[in-house]
Amino acid sequence: MSSSTADPHRAGLQQQPTVPATGSDRGDTRTAPLRLVLVRHGQTTANAKGILDTRPPGRPLTEEGHRQAAELAQRLADEPVVAVYASRALRAQQSAQPIAARHGLATLTLDGVHEVFVGDLEGCQTPEAHRSLHALYHAWHSGDLEAARPGGESGKQVLDRYLADVAAIRSAHRRGTAVLVSHGAAIRLAVVALATNIDGAFAEPRYLANAAMVVLETHATGWRCLRWDKIDLD
Repeated sequence: MSSSTADPHRAGLQQQPTVPATGSDRGDTRTAPLRLVLVRHGQTTANAKGILDTRPPGRPLTEEGHRQAAELAQRLADEPVVAVYASRALRAQQSAQPIAARHGLATLTLDGVHEVFVGDLEGCQTPEAHRSLHALYHAWHSGDLEAARPGGESGKQVLDRYLADVAAIRSAHRRGTAVLVSHGAAIRLAVVALATNIDGAFAEPRYLANAAMVVLETHATGWRCLRWDKIDLD
């Protein structure tokens, strides 16, 4: 989520967007698992002030955010990255650029992986606003995906768009590592829906800081979470 102080089963997929196969994995028929690295963007000017900023294009990265993005590229330098995706938010695009450049790739933009729209809380930075947002995320992670803020998205709406793009990524790549630069609350909700070994009780209290990563890997029945930020799960 775009605030540094507040972030947060399965829904039906919408029609999948077109995601091009790229580079070394185009036409590959081997069955080695695909890894998906979900990355929260670096720090923004809104994060630094605790402002809820969810509507694209949103605020840019701070100097610290650019440093975090460069560090992410270094951390992923030895991974067999076959594609780098990002939401349409400016902060995600800026965070993805060093990763893509390190691997000689262009950043591919996906329309469905942006942050949760928070409706009437947009632009707020009060403790009350953050508590209200945490209450919404608690409802979602407890199973009430219809809950929403006035003018905002329900959990089901978030999953409908987000999971469609993840399904398209999986269809486009049979092996290697795909990187998706996205947003904290959306990542947490999506991983609960995707990973067979993660549930809402695990995800809700485990906030993803700026530049944190969650690593998923495909298996026969879906996805498994291998790592949640600093926690190894496999």
